Amino acid sequence: MRLNIFMVILLFFVVAINAQYDFDTSEVHADELKCVVCRATVKEIENALAQIDPSRQIEVGSRIDVHGNMVNKKVPIIESETHFSEILENVCAKLDDYVRGRYKSNKKLTILNLISPSGGMNPDVGKVNIVQDSDLNKSLRFTCEEIIDDNEDYITSIFKKGSSDTVNHICTRSLSLCEDLDTDDKDGDDYEDAKDEL
Repeated sequence: MRLNIFMVILLFFVVAINAQYDFDTSEVHADELKCVVCRATVKEIENALAQIDPSRQIEVGSRIDVHGNMVNKKVPIIESETHFSEILENVCAKLDDYVRGRYKSNKKLTILNLISPSGGMNPDVGKVNIVQDSDLNKSLRFTCEEIIDDNEDYITSIFKKGSSDTVNHICTRSLSLCEDLDTDDKDGDDYEDAKDEL
């Protein structure tokens, strides 16, 4: 009898939680996951670079001038390969704060940071059905690390060149992890121009 009461209470909580958070139990395909993880990773790299003070400089080497004095060479920290490598090493840890979800409007897979940049709950959580995940989203970080490890030199070169549309350049056009262009930050004209380029 006690077991039946316990099972009824447990079932009630599972149903209540599912109703409150709109969980989605549909399967997530690996290719689809790689695409959204790639996009989130590139956006996190862009955010990390945007937070760097452009006037900050770092010593990258030294030499001795004709008078025997040591002359240190400085470059803006944003151009430092060492600093960029540190960003790449740490970017995947940021995906620990992300969850999988499907947009309620079109059922497309997304991953989103639960914490907004201001430190509160991300308001976009209400726009998605959270996808239940047996690995507690650890595969997001693993997938990110796999993308970075396999393509670190290439990703570094794209950011060094200063491409204007790094998300689509890396994830869609070059690595072919995504089939369609990411239009999150685009207006219609830019999107049509990007389609014409392909």
